[in-house]
Amino acid sequence: MAIKNILLLGNPALYKVCSRVERDELTEVKLKVKDLHDTLNEFKEKYNAGRAIAAPQIGYFKRIVYMNIDKPIVFINPILDVLSADMFELWDDCMSFPEILVKVKRHKKCHIAFKNLEWEDKTLALEGGLAELLQHEVDHLNGILAISRAVDSQSIALKSQKEHLNIQLL
Repeated sequence: MAIKNILLLGNPALYKVCSRVERDELTEVKLKVKDLHDTLNEFKEKYNAGRAIAAPQIGYFKRIVYMNIDKPIVFINPILDVLSADMFELWDDCMSFPEILVKVKRHKKCHIAFKNLEWEDKTLALEGGLAELLQHEVDHLNGILAISRAVDSQSIALKSQKEHLNIQLL
């Protein structure tokens, strides 16, 4: 449909909690998913990064995540649960602050329940990079940015300085 502007760090709308999608909104949701697809692809071309995008990042405050790694998948009203006790630290990046890295802790494993575009119930067990990615995106739906999860005051850096960091990017 259209490439949308991504809301950037400093925009207070990024801290809004998104509302649930209702079944009768699926027609509109499908149009927004096309916008998410186009916006993610444009970001990938520009920054050579980007695996997923949450709807609030384009100013649509519904509980939707669009991911496209090997194939596109849409998570409607996702719920993360069964979070592992095992955590890991990584330098996280975000489309809402494309030049910044933030060291955060994430669960190594989790489970996600969601609706797909056909309004079917789906579940996935996630680990490693996919677990981290979906935790990041669901945080967006709850108005939480990676900046808010920084491990400490020295856990924010410019990407251009990554050679100075003990870095693990997923």
